[in-house]
Order: sequence, then structure tokens, then C-alpha cells
Amino acid sequence: MGCSRRTNLPAAACEDRRGNSLRLPSSPARNDLPRVSIGGKYVNMTDITSASVSSAPVGSKKDAGPPIRPGAIACAELLFFAYRDFTGDADAALEEFGFGRAHHRVLHFVSRNPGLRVAQLLDILKITKQSLARVLKQLIDEGFIAQREGAEDRRERLLFATAKGRRLSEKLTGLQARRIEAALEKAGADAEKATLRFLLAMIAEPDQARVESLIGLPDISGLE
Repeated sequence: MGCSRRTNLPAAACEDRRGNSLRLPSSPARNDLPRVSIGGKYVNMTDITSASVSSAPVGSKKDAGPPIRPGAIACAELLFFAYRDFTGDADAALEEFGFGRAHHRVLHFVSRNPGLRVAQLLDILKITKQSLARVLKQLIDEGFIAQREGAEDRRERLLFATAKGRRLSEKLTGLQARRIEAALEKAGADAEKATLRFLLAMIAEPDQARVESLIGLPDISGLE
């Protein structure tokens, strides 16, 4: 255009090649930027640097608690990778039917607990009714799960895995159980007992007894 922007003015005026006057937008003023609060003090966004953000206190020392052991962090990361491969074994088999992990969980617990009520399944999976309804409908429509009326209350719907559903559930369980068996064998003689105690302890304490009963876990409180 043959003109230069004057950044020290509210707006810079110039002309194009035909002599028409043009106005270029000025840079936003500092006071026009959103204001945020850090440590109870409101500041402009331009006043925040990477150094000030990284050094800002997240919480008081009183709330921080004891330092986290490196071993606990390593366990968290190992759980991620272990879960990735544990579920990956079944994912490939599920893809053949157009199913995902939600279908697997529903089919597994219905197959393991014939006559399971929808309310019980919701309590196990901790998902919304809408999410369960979508997955359950697909499993029923494709013949993997059947619904039956309750003996005492005909409005009640009890869930059962069909022969087709049981076969798929057993296949998926086998894939995952074999990986666990191989890992326990590598981990040593007492690995199974220690792993059972660890996994149970990872469950919220109020829910532990119900889970033990649901899966038929033997008493492990006295295991050495």
C-alpha cells in the first residue's frame, strides 16, 4: 500500500494506490484485556508471564499433605500401560462385531450374573441410564442379551446372556485372563495374593464388600 502503521496512535490512517483513505485497527489496549485473579489480586492477561504462572502457589503447605512416593507415581503409570494392553487384547475381538469396551462390560457382568436387573447393572458400571440404554439395545437387537419379565413383578426386566453372548463373553475373558496368568507367573509365587489385596484396596472402601460378594472373591484378609 505504500504506507506504514503508526502503532503509537489509536488508529493509523493511510491511503491506498487510488487515494482512498484506509484506517487500520490499532493494537488492543492493555486495559481492554480480560482480567483474572491470581492469589486474590486481579491482573491483566499481559501481566502474566510463564514464570509468574509456574511460581504461583497452587495451595497452601497445610493442604499439600506428605510428598508422594516415587513408587506410587510409578504404579499409577504402570497401571495405565497395563490397562492399555489388558483391554487391547479384547478390543480387536470386539471390533469384529462393531462393539466397544462399554459393550464388553455390560456383556461380562450380565453373563456372569444371570437375571441381573438394570438397576443393579447401573450400580456396577456407574454410568447413566442413557448410556446403558444405547449399549444394551444394541446387544439385545443383535442377539447377545435377552430380557425376561420378573417372576414377582412383570414390569421388571431381568437380563440374561444368550448362548451367542456367553460364547463372546468367554472368549473375551479368556484373552484377558491368560494375560493376567502370564504376568502373575512372571511376578513370583506370592504375586496373586498380593495383587488381589492391592486391587481390592484400590476400590473405594464403602464399595469393597459389595464387590467381594459380586465377584465371589475368597476371604483374602488373612493372606500372607
